Amino acid sequence: MPRWLSNWRDRHRHPVSFVLHLTGIPMTIACVPLAWVQLADDRWDLWWRPVALLIVGYLLQWIGHVIEGNDMGEVILIKKWLGKPYVGVSPRYALPVESKTPRSDGPTSVGDSQGVENNA
Repeated sequence: MPRWLSNWRDRHRHPVSFVLHLTGIPMTIACVPLAWVQLADDRWDLWWRPVALLIVGYLLQWIGHVIEGNDMGEVILIKKWLGKPYVGVSPRYALPVESKTPRSDGPTSVGDSQGVENNA
């Protein structure tokens, strides 16, 4: 698998986010040829169709990233240019290098979460 595709898959692990991207990316790409065809046919009255594809396609991808818990690729690029921190891979999917099992971020027992000792 090419590295760019592997990186993309790492950033889109949630199944709903993945499906939203499989729908939204083609819509976003399709807006460009549709706009060119309509302009070539002098159909300015249909300007809303490529605009709708672009907006809905990006909206689906944005919703996927909200579900995923990470930044969109374009947002990451802008944040990198500005020297700002960004979330490339959602922390819930980031694994330690030495382990392939998800880590537990929460307390291990009720006593741990409430500061109460277990005197059993």
